[in-house]
Amino acid sequence: MRVVVVGGGIAGSVLAKTVQQFADVVLIDPKEFFEVPWADLRSTVELSFAERSVINHKEYLKNGRLITSAAIDLTDKEVVTADGCLIPYDYVVIATGHTYNSVKTRRERLQKFQEDNLKIRCANSIMIVGGGPTGVELAAEIALDYPDKKVTLVHSGPRLLQFIGPKAAAKAFEWLKSRNVEVLLEQSIDLDSISPTDREFRTSTGELVLADYYFSCVGKPIGSSWLQESIVKGYLDRKGRLMVDENLRVGGLPNVFAIGDITDISEMKQGVLAQRHALLVAKNLKLLMRGGNDCKLARYRPSRTSARVSLGRKDAVVQFSLITFSGFVPGMFWPRDLFTVKTTKLLGLDSKQVYL
Repeated sequence: MRVVVVGGGIAGSVLAKTVQQFADVVLIDPKEFFEVPWADLRSTVELSFAERSVINHKEYLKNGRLITSAAIDLTDKEVVTADGCLIPYDYVVIATGHTYNSVKTRRERLQKFQEDNLKIRCANSIMIVGGGPTGVELAAEIALDYPDKKVTLVHSGPRLLQFIGPKAAAKAFEWLKSRNVEVLLEQSIDLDSISPTDREFRTSTGELVLADYYFSCVGKPIGSSWLQESIVKGYLDRKGRLMVDENLRVGGLPNVFAIGDITDISEMKQGVLAQRHALLVAKNLKLLMRGGNDCKLARYRPSRTSARVSLGRKDAVVQFSLITFSGFVPGMFWPRDLFTVKTTKLLGLDSKQVYL
């Protein structure tokens, strides 16, 4: 049977790799590569990390077909791509997560890491816009590797890391301050008015920030705009996420599934949970293709896992349901390789090999 996976992020890649063992798989993705998403920030300051965490889809998709294009519509029989292809399916799995302005090839992605790394090394001052996990972790990475550089973090909210509790956010704030990162809360930067040559930035409250280079770490939109006129348009919630049932089917449709950040599952959006979605749907697809009964489909239970934010290579802040830890001890439970070895092995690849 034909399974079409739309989206080559962590969820879509793990699913495509798994399902190719028992189905005719097509992976549709605008880019030719997969990258370990939580390794991006480390790759920006440590280029050798990028070599291990950016992998061409073809390396693990040995028995499947890759279409390097964006999906623009979904009918009850086909996925329509931007280059005019009509891809028929028996089952389709939507895994388009968030929208990124990404490059197409692995070489271009590595080149972008090199460019950003060079700008960091050459800059005396750096501004980071956005105080979510991406902004906080990037500020920590730069402050740790380049303690002589002036780092300013600008965030529009009243506190950092608004997806977790105030105690954990306060601990991250204090860690950054202890590394001389200046944090400006309840202020924003008009990114649309910035030019590449700007070195002076005015915040929404009028405060002046001097920086040789800046990073935008604001939230990315959900990658569901291509579904607005599709057969699943009625199952998009007000945030643009797809409403799924306990089997991760979209709206209960028998042959349409969704996994990863695009789902409306009430849980933190984390890569490890996206992998769990993928493996569960792979199990359900295998059962359905063998003629199994719907009542035997695996059911997904939303996770209540801890929230964790890295603070450099050794420290972290971790929030459990009733308690918060920060510093070196919680950092010990997050390997220095950021689980890139585990993720590479999940794709059936040799974690010690650099894939070109």
